[in-house]
Amino acid sequence: APGTMSGSGSEEPQPSQPAEDGQQEAEQDWAAAKAFYDNLVTKRPRPPKPQNAITVAVSSRALFDLVEERRIYEEQGVEKYVEYQQNNENVPLKPGPAFYFVKALEHVNARLLELYPDDEERFDIVLMTNNHAQVGVRLINSINHYGLTIERFCMTGGESPIGYLTAYLTNLYLSADSEKVQEAIKAGIASATMFSASKEVAYSDIQLRVAFDGDAVIFSDESEQIVKEHGLDRFFEHEQLNENKPLAQGPLKGFLEDLGKLQKKFYAKNERLNCPIRTYLVTARSAASSGARVLKTLRSWGLEIDEALFLAGAPKGPILVKIRPHIFFDDQMFHIEGAQKLGTIAAHVPYGIAQKYRKPT
Repeated sequence: APGTMSGSGSEEPQPSQPAEDGQQEAEQDWAAAKAFYDNLVTKRPRPPKPQNAITVAVSSRALFDLVEERRIYEEQGVEKYVEYQQNNENVPLKPGPAFYFVKALEHVNARLLELYPDDEERFDIVLMTNNHAQVGVRLINSINHYGLTIERFCMTGGESPIGYLTAYLTNLYLSADSEKVQEAIKAGIASATMFSASKEVAYSDIQLRVAFDGDAVIFSDESEQIVKEHGLDRFFEHEQLNENKPLAQGPLKGFLEDLGKLQKKFYAKNERLNCPIRTYLVTARSAASSGARVLKTLRSWGLEIDEALFLAGAPKGPILVKIRPHIFFDDQMFHIEGAQKLGTIAAHVPYGIAQKYRKPT
């Protein structure tokens, strides 16, 4: 009978809004899942709730090298592609452009779990792929071969992943497909297209290093519009006039914020000097003419960045070689290509006015 589930003895009607009911059901589902996991004997940490986690969704072509498989797909069609993957499902895939970034995220997670064993605020890596489910066995075997902790898979069988990205409360989406990345950016999801480095370099396995361009990546493209439309002199003048007016946020500001939150968790345990996350701003701006606005904007947001490198138009590649980031975000393909040539794994953020000036490929 209605009211028998109340347990309070009150005759007052219970809230019946669909949103509240949905939230209550979701909480009950998570409680049941937690109880199930807690009863299992396993060394693996239970995946966190999406609302507590920093969710990083990676496509299979970003995580693994699928160049040969992609060629089969394009030249021979989907059936031959699936057949090839099934015939080779015990052959581990080689690392792709996002692989070492994911490994570094997992190292941060391991350190967080040592310091905060009951806290769910850590990275959750989701494999978000439009592959068909039949290809899943090879992906699972490859993930297990490398000892990666990726528990959540979303295999969309050719459908767009954007709805799933939203459902997972995705904080960052990395893909090798620029069209999907553009779709994600338009949906308000921080996203970038991954490019492999042209050279093999060694990456730190004890510290996650993330390098960001400034304008149209951490910040809006407001200042870049001035450069493109009115030239550098007008840009310098504009930035000095607006030095105390914070820039609007760009698509990757939220991810920098997420990294900062995790850094503070290490600082709180007196681990500042041993923090496994380091962030870098690598910008073509010049410090004297236009750097103050950038630094004041970060300060107004309450964000710290570990190193700020103002290059005054010099190439970014040689500086990035010294940093060796696991990932470098930039909105201009010119900088992406320069970084790639010298061995940096770069991620293109298709946002802002610079996209109108891209050379046709």
